[in-house]
Formats: sequence, structure tokens, C-alpha cells
Amino acid sequence: MFVDVALAVNARRTFTYRVPEGMTAPVGARVVVPFGAKVLVGFVVAQAEEPPPYLEESAVKPVLAVMDETPLLSSDLLELTRWVAEYYFAPWGEVLQAAVPPGLMSAVAEVFSITERGRVALAEMTSARQRRSRRAQILERLASATSLLASEFTKRFGARRAWTTLRELERRGEIQRQYALVEPRVKPKREEVVVWIGPSTTPEGSASNGDAERTKTLRHARAKARLQALLENAREPLPLREVAEQVGVRPAMIRALQREGLVRIFSRPVSRDPLAHIEVSPPEWFELTPEQQAALEQITRKLDEGTYAAFLLHGVTGSGKTEVYIRAIHQALARGKTALMLVPEIALTPMLGRRLRAHFGRNVAVLHSSLSEGERFDEWQRIARGEARVVLGTRSAVFAPLPALGLVIVDEEHDPSYKQDEVPRYHGRDTAIMRALRHQAVVILGSATPSLESYHNVHLGKYIYLRLGERIGGRPLAQVQVVDMREVFARYGRQVVLSDELVDALRETLARREQAILLLNRRGFSSFVLCRRCGLTMRCPRCDVSLTYHRSVEQLICHYCNHRTPVLTRCPSCDGEYIYFAGVGTEQVEERVRRLFPEVRIARLDRDTASRRRAYERIITAFAAGETQVLVGTQMVAKGHDFPNVTLVGVISVDAILGLPDFRAAERAFQLLTQSAGRAGRGDLPGRVIIQTYYPEHYVLRYAAAQDYEGFYHREIHFRRMLHYPPITTLIQVLVQHRDFERANALAQELARYLREAEPSGLLRVLGPAPAPLGRLRGRHRLQILIKSRQRLAAHRALDLAVENLRAAGFDTHALVIDPDPVEVM
Repeated sequence: MFVDVALAVNARRTFTYRVPEGMTAPVGARVVVPFGAKVLVGFVVAQAEEPPPYLEESAVKPVLAVMDETPLLSSDLLELTRWVAEYYFAPWGEVLQAAVPPGLMSAVAEVFSITERGRVALAEMTSARQRRSRRAQILERLASATSLLASEFTKRFGARRAWTTLRELERRGEIQRQYALVEPRVKPKREEVVVWIGPSTTPEGSASNGDAERTKTLRHARAKARLQALLENAREPLPLREVAEQVGVRPAMIRALQREGLVRIFSRPVSRDPLAHIEVSPPEWFELTPEQQAALEQITRKLDEGTYAAFLLHGVTGSGKTEVYIRAIHQALARGKTALMLVPEIALTPMLGRRLRAHFGRNVAVLHSSLSEGERFDEWQRIARGEARVVLGTRSAVFAPLPALGLVIVDEEHDPSYKQDEVPRYHGRDTAIMRALRHQAVVILGSATPSLESYHNVHLGKYIYLRLGERIGGRPLAQVQVVDMREVFARYGRQVVLSDELVDALRETLARREQAILLLNRRGFSSFVLCRRCGLTMRCPRCDVSLTYHRSVEQLICHYCNHRTPVLTRCPSCDGEYIYFAGVGTEQVEERVRRLFPEVRIARLDRDTASRRRAYERIITAFAAGETQVLVGTQMVAKGHDFPNVTLVGVISVDAILGLPDFRAAERAFQLLTQSAGRAGRGDLPGRVIIQTYYPEHYVLRYAAAQDYEGFYHREIHFRRMLHYPPITTLIQVLVQHRDFERANALAQELARYLREAEPSGLLRVLGPAPAPLGRLRGRHRLQILIKSRQRLAAHRALDLAVENLRAAGFDTHALVIDPDPVEVM
């Protein structure tokens, strides 16, 4: 038997291995295989009785070990990941690795041992100087142990020095290298539980001499009686530690009772539940509006048919899309199906998790990157065993091992967070649609501001259009006021962060004990720092971007490579002392609001404050409970949250997004403004939105202020059609990245030439190569090539052929970053 194995290496192919006699390697199982000088863990993706014709049977290496008796991944997930790998130009092994919890993949460690030649060399080192050398220290350590992991030496000497010496010793033949399988980082969690097995009556304590001994015996008897009463009334075994705390004894006393035959203690698996800390209220059943009812009926009909159908649920903010989702999940479960719900941000999972738990209890599992590895492992296993039939998660949850999938929901489907910005560069929404198609399931794409691609697909007849045009209870949309910051500048003669109009509105809102959200899509305190004497801007040494000042840590930070440097008091170029902090970030907005309203409780939600585990949940929950009155943040605060007491949303500035050299800039700005406006007035109180801008005449601001999606779509689709951008055409971005600009440029020029030669019929338009808008990131120069075509297959074939020709010509194709359907071209 031979198997094809997908490995997480930079190669878009699988590798053939021989299965030794007596070993079984099922498709979907993990296997340990040799790969060059290394040993790796991969997935079996196919079986065959003979090797491919281009391989001699004697040259095929054997599988070293099989890690799973039964397949870890089902055939439908293997097919889905294969599609992702092919469509997004990614190694299949990388996609498979992204599809399983991170702690589930075993690693292979390098192990070193001393050889006989090494022992002789060590014995010949007699001088004190020789004995102090790194070579001697490593040999001595290995001589006293059978074998040691390489990490033992990297911890002691540092990675570079340790590996330099280890390779030299290996070259001399004084040590030898082997590989060992390291157990996965996470395993099923177990806990000790106790059950009463003794007689149902408490034995009397025997008499003893002395008051102290009698008192001790009496206390012991009473504790035993409390323990017996607790355990006998329990319907199931109870956790040992909890029982000890409740009875007021040490676990050792309960263990002593096991030796007396009164209790039995054993371990059982326990699930790490990420929603265990959430207080769940009884489910709320709202009366559906006529629009909601009509949408649900159409969805239910398609669930009854059991065939694939795609819906675009276009509902204004506050129109009750989530209630439609929940009712649709009930319908899917009633038909014996499972359901998957994707959200773009982790910050949306606490509130939605609470609502779903209220309706479906422990049937709900959560998957996202903020969970601990143990929590993700347990949730994944619960889903695979069929114990959780509803999955809520972010992008990677699209690979949840749900059987009998009947319903897929993608909330805020327009959000660019669904696109992964590293290999594999898949889009969670599009992958969810493909998964629904393969399962013949129903997929619902929900948004108040649909992506142009999705709305265009409605016009092409690919999606069924569902409209929720009114807010629940007939509540009006928030009133939008645009403040011309040019007039504010003229009024004060300087740049102002918060206009009088916004400050007054904020004061009125707080006086009414209502809440407000202030949005600025820029972290930090000041966006750049410059010297007023010579004009030098403090820039990242590895990226073509300015450093951002973060007052909370008193550092200048690069938001791309995380380079950090202390705040400068003098210019490094001219030694001038006139250092100027320009631009505004969320930290500065928070500080200014605190100065204006010192008695008000304020919170900030951005990547800096939400970096700690569950910090975002605490911030959102506190704001929802009214514990904080003003929430300052980046776009994280504008996505799908429902705060009934929020009546004011202030957009500090959206001008930076409008000025981006990206064809989606206008669409992103419109979506951000409309979504932000949707956070206000969702309860019984009317809402108000104030947008500060230096471009009040921009068409995006006019359509956003009127909340006119249809008008914006027709204006924007006209531009896309004229300039041949998605959704009118397919777009593939290829970035060529290299530390040496000349080598990057040579590779980019050759790739562009091969692309034009691959499709001479004119089905392709190849733009570039040209420097990317961000010309250097993380020390690598970046050149950009854009491929446009009305035929997706033609673009993919041409790119495949061009890359193959590059490889044949001896170019290093590892420098290529291929991004089909990019959400940005920066």
C-alpha cells in the first residue's frame, strides 16, 4: 500500500510514501514521515496499490508511524481543504494544519547523542581552556545522558551559537542527530471524582481516652456524615476538590475513606467550556416582523428541499437579522441537521454566545483564536463526536468537523476580517459558501452593507435576495450630521480633535445618562513623530512606514513588524529638541474625553487593550451593562454590537481610509460609517451620529449620511466597471518580496513577462510590476503585479504556468506571495 501525504511545507504538491507491512494508514489520519533530513507530521490524503509511474518502488520512503487509528478529518473536510489549497495557491498541508486546533499537531524534535569519536575527543580535552569551550560543554552534557533535545542547548547558549556548535560537532562525527515525536501540546483534561459506596448509615465513632482525642474523633465523624449526605444525595460522581471544599476537609481525608472502602475515587474526562463563565438567561422569543417572517419562510422552504441555496439577507442595522439566524438554526436542528455561524471578530462572540446558549444549551460550541489550546481542543472534539450541533466562531471555524451540515450563516459578510492575511490566504465567507455547496446546505450571508461582490451576485441571479428595510418596532435610523473640520480649523486656527458639535452632543448624552461610542480607526496616541528643526520623521528601520507613538507604554511602535524604540527627546539627525507628535489615535481621544468629563467612566477597545485573554469580553460586557458610559475604539466597536442605551456615535475621522491607494477604499469607508451609525438608537431612544471630516462633499459621506446603500452601489459599481475591478473582473495580486531589491525586481519582471506569454489571446490584463504602496515591510522590498480577467480559470491557469516557467528558469518562487481575490492591494 502507498499513500499520498500532504505536508506543511512550501510546496503545492503531495508526497508518496510506502506503508510498511502490518501498518494501516487510513485517509484523513496523521502520519510521521521522513522528509529530506527531517521528520515531519502530515495527513494521508489518498491511497494507492502502486506508486506513481515516475517513481521507482525502491526509492519510496516508508511511513514511520501512524498517529490515528481512525481518520482525524472526514472526506468532506479533505475535499474542502483541497479546494482551498488549489484556489488560493496554498500548500495543501498548510491548509490542513489550519483546519485543526493548533495544539493537536504533534511536532518532531531533533535529538542528539554522543558518538564514540566524540567520547575520544572529549577525553583528549585536558586543558582548562578546552574544557570551558562550548564544544566541550555540549560533549560533556551528552556523555552523561543517553540523548538530549536540541532545545536543551539553545536555552543555555542561545539558538545561533548552539546550532553553530551542534552542526560543527555533527560534521566532525562527534555527535549524531536523530528525530523524536513530541506529544501534542494538548490532551483531554481529566478530573478526579468521588462517589459513596459505603453503608447508608454513618458508623458511630469509637470511644477514646482524653478530651482532645474525643473532640478530634467527633469532628471527623461529623465531617464524614456531611460527606456521606452530600455524596448519597448526588445523582452523579462529584469532583473531588469541590467536595473537599464544600465539606470543609482536605482531599487526603477523602482518600483515606477510599482505603476504608467507603468511597470510590476515579478520574473522568472533563470538557473545558469557554462559555462556562457566562450567565445564561431563559431564551427570549420575539414576535417576528412581517419582513422577518417572510425571510424565515423562504429559508425554511430551502431547508425542506435539502438542496444548496444562497441567501443575501440585507437588513438595515437594528432590523433583527440575528433573530432570523436563531429561528433558522432551530429549523435546521429540527430537521436533523447541524448549523455553523461565522462572525468576523472575536469581540462579537460573547453576546452571541450568550443568546445561542440560551436557545440551544450545551449544543453550542465556540471556536476562535482567543481560546486556550485546551478549550479549542475540547470544543473541536465535542463537535467531531456530535455533542455540539451548533458552532459559533470566527474565520477558522469554517473547518469545524460538523456532520450533516444543513445551515451556514456568515454574519457581517462584507467584513475584510474574513480574509486571512497569511498562508493559506483563504476567505472565510467564500470558503463557507463552497462548503455549503458541497453539503447541499443553505447559506445565509447577512449584512447592513453587503459587499459589492455579494450584491452583484444578487443581480446575476446567484443569490436569493432577502430585505429587512425597517428597524424593529419601527424605530427610526439615527440622524447623521456631518461636521466640516475645515470650518472648525478656521474657527480655532489649529487642528482640533473633538469639534464643538461633538463635545456638546457628548455632554447632552451623558447628562441624560445615556451612552456614547467614539470611533477612530487608528491605534496609539499620535500617528507619527517628527523633528520641527530638520523635518525628520521617525520611521521603522524595517518598513516604509512611520512609527506610532503609544503613550501607554512610552514607545514608538511599528504597526506592521512590531519594532519598538523608546520615545526620543532629541532628534537623532540634527540633535534638535523640537520633537513634534502629530496625528491622533484612540489613546489621545480617550485622554481628551477624560479631561473634558473627569467624572465619566470611559473604556477603550482596540488591539492594544484587547490583546489579553478575554479582555475584549470584559470591556464589551461592562459597556453593555452600563458600567462604562463612553466607549472609544477602532472599527472593533462598529461591528454588530447591540447596545440599546447608546444614543450617540461620534466618528472622529474617516479621511485616512478615503485617502488610501486602494480600489476598495470608498467601499470600506461607506461600510464603516454605516455600521458605526447603526450602533446608535437601537433601543427606545432616538440615535444621533456625528461624522467629522475634511471632505464633506465626498460622495461616500453623502450616501452614508443618507444611509443610501442602493445609491452608493450604483455609483461605485460604475467605477469598478470602467476600471475593470472586482466584482466585474477576477483580480489576483502577486507580491514579490525580497531583501535585495534588484533580485526582487528581476523576479517580478520575469514573472510579468511569463504571464503575458501564458495568455496571449487577451483574456488577461497584467499590470506591473510596480512598487507596492507599502514598498518595504519587515525588511523585504515589495513589488506588485495585478492580474485582471473576466475568466477566473484563465487567470489561474496563466499564473500556474508562469510560476512553473519561473521555477524551471532557476528563480526562487518562495519570494512570491499570491493572493487571489485580495481585500486590499496595499
